[in-house]
Amino acid sequence: MFRSITTRAAARKKSFAATAAVLLGASGAVLGTTGTASAASPQELAREIVPASQYAAFSKIVSHESGWNHKATNSSSGAYGLVQALPASKMASAGSDWKTNPATQIKWGLNYMNERYGSPNAAWAFWQANGWY
Repeated sequence: MFRSITTRAAARKKSFAATAAVLLGASGAVLGTTGTASAASPQELAREIVPASQYAAFSKIVSHESGWNHKATNSSSGAYGLVQALPASKMASAGSDWKTNPATQIKWGLNYMNERYGSPNAAWAFWQANGWY
């Protein structure tokens, strides 16, 4: 009987933990949009922020520029982050946490691509033709 109670209690704890994880994910907490620690990868964050029709191009640019490393720094130019902003401090316009928050960098990068090229798709076409954007 003791083993049965223990087994049932453990199953309830697992069920509660799974429910809590689903609820946190639905609230955005796991994605880092609430200012809490993020368990989501930069790619997962980008899928939430970048329009689906633009994600592939955005992803290709970020893959080439930083390898999806939000702390990537170009030692010769000083470009920084997922989208290699230069100067890096420009990303402060998207949030004061630009140095450490991939979501802030993604938002800034998407805005940059939209303003300068019209879209991430157009930015990728430019990158392919020039090797930079």
